[in-house]
Amino acid sequence: MDLRELLGDTLIKGDTEISVDSLKGKVIGIYFSAHWCPPCRQFTPVLAKRYKTIQQSGKDFEIVFVSRDRDLEQFTEYFGTMPWCAIPFKDTERVQKLMSKFKVRGIPTFAVIDEDGNIISQNARGMVSESNYLSTFPWGEKTNSEAGREAGGEDPSKSG
Repeated sequence: MDLRELLGDTLIKGDTEISVDSLKGKVIGIYFSAHWCPPCRQFTPVLAKRYKTIQQSGKDFEIVFVSRDRDLEQFTEYFGTMPWCAIPFKDTERVQKLMSKFKVRGIPTFAVIDEDGNIISQNARGMVSESNYLSTFPWGEKTNSEAGREAGGEDPSKSG
């Protein structure tokens, strides 16, 4: 699948717009999360640490944050803790398409796609948390612990 079709033309990283083309040739994690979600707030620092280690190891890897936050203020505060890029908060249509594409039923959800936009894993959250995460990157095969963790998380439709 074409990355522009999946992610749009531009993303944001910090305060800067970046082209989706800058992700070509990389394995991409798609991170569905929200400021209001306690399991998300626990997983985000773990994912950030793993992200930095993977990048330092020389692997071509990027993460795209897909926010389920209620408002721009929550998004801005939460995204400010993340070292990766994001779908712009105002692009709600893109967010809904991604949620449908990756069959997101709860958050946090961490999907992974290859360089060509093909899905490697619908939910690699468990794999990222494993001690051998670097040797199993890009997490294409489920372990028993990942399969067991997939059910845990917050329902994004209950942002209440």
